[in-house]
Amino acid sequence: MATPGVSHHAMPPLAGARTVGATGAVWRWLRRMLVLAVVIGAVVVLRLTYFRPAPVPVSVARVETGRVEEIITNNKAGTVTARRRAGLTPEIGGRIVALPVTEGDHVNRGDVVLALDDTDLRAQVALQERALETAGAAAAEACTAGELAVRELERSRRLFDAGAVSRQALDQAEHQWAASDAACTTGAMRVEQARAAVEVARVNLGKAVLRAPFAGVVSRVSVQSGEWVTPSPPGMSLMAAVDLIDTASIYVRAPLDEVDAGKVRPGLPVRISMDAFPGRTFAGHVTYVGAYVSEAQQQNRTFDVDTALEDPAVPPTLLPGTSADVEIILRTRDGVLRVPTSAVLQGGRVLVVRDETLVSVPVRTGLGNWEFTEVLEGLTGGDAVVVSLDRVEVKAGARVIIGAESGR
Repeated sequence: MATPGVSHHAMPPLAGARTVGATGAVWRWLRRMLVLAVVIGAVVVLRLTYFRPAPVPVSVARVETGRVEEIITNNKAGTVTARRRAGLTPEIGGRIVALPVTEGDHVNRGDVVLALDDTDLRAQVALQERALETAGAAAAEACTAGELAVRELERSRRLFDAGAVSRQALDQAEHQWAASDAACTTGAMRVEQARAAVEVARVNLGKAVLRAPFAGVVSRVSVQSGEWVTPSPPGMSLMAAVDLIDTASIYVRAPLDEVDAGKVRPGLPVRISMDAFPGRTFAGHVTYVGAYVSEAQQQNRTFDVDTALEDPAVPPTLLPGTSADVEIILRTRDGVLRVPTSAVLQGGRVLVVRDETLVSVPVRTGLGNWEFTEVLEGLTGGDAVVVSLDRVEVKAGARVIIGAESGR
């Protein structure tokens, strides 16, 4: 019998409660996931905005077309040198009475650069000239006597043949002729001796005047007018009175590493730079390649290369002894893609800026030098390659901003 007010369907309400509870759990889980997603999204947004690392400033160069050269350079400083350089000193001692040149003066061959007091030397010349005159007069007298002796001998022979004089008289005439002839010959030899003495005196007189052996520039004058100078003793070298340089013979000699010996030949073009002329280069060409490798420093063996400057107006402006650097151009290519050599990493890679991000790009290279490298494959004109590679944060994947740009 059913109890009044009591439902016979107690189970259905219990199932509904379970359904409501499960639904609430799902919503609670969804809310948690949503909160978690919001937190993660917020973290991501913060990392991508507020906490995002600042872009790295980099310097780039644009890939461009131009000339690329294969060059070799000296491994030690070269030197400006003169093929003709003379330290001039008088051959005889004496007091300087004339010094018509000063440092920096240009002189021609034969110009007087120094003169000594030649009073005694002129007297010697005059004395020898008088001796020559005396020897000439004595020789003329002896030869005149010889002519007379010849005529007397001829007359004595005719008289002897006629029986008018004795054999003794003829012998005496022949003896007189022989003595006179010998005296004439001796007189002629004494004339030549006196003439040679005059020449010696004149040569010594010429030594009192020091002349330029070639055209050039006076680089140094180490004496003064009125000083006494003496020639260098045998086996010793004293400071020259006047130093003369032939500016037309100036060239540059530079040592190259022995590994480049097979690459260099006369006639190759060169560029020469000097500290004395900052920012300038001078065109030239190889004139001589050393015939041997120097072993003075066995760890750094070198051979010498001589180079001449193309512009003839340049050598007279150079000072021998000035240091110089030489770039020998082995090969040249024009109109090729090129990048700064400093941008090429080991393994033939470069870092290229794409969408404000660094991308590592492999490249195949051709000719190159310390300044530019030819690019055969991997890049196109206008690509921005990084040249500021001295910081660890500059690497592939880094976000960057271009701070400086060269090239196009």
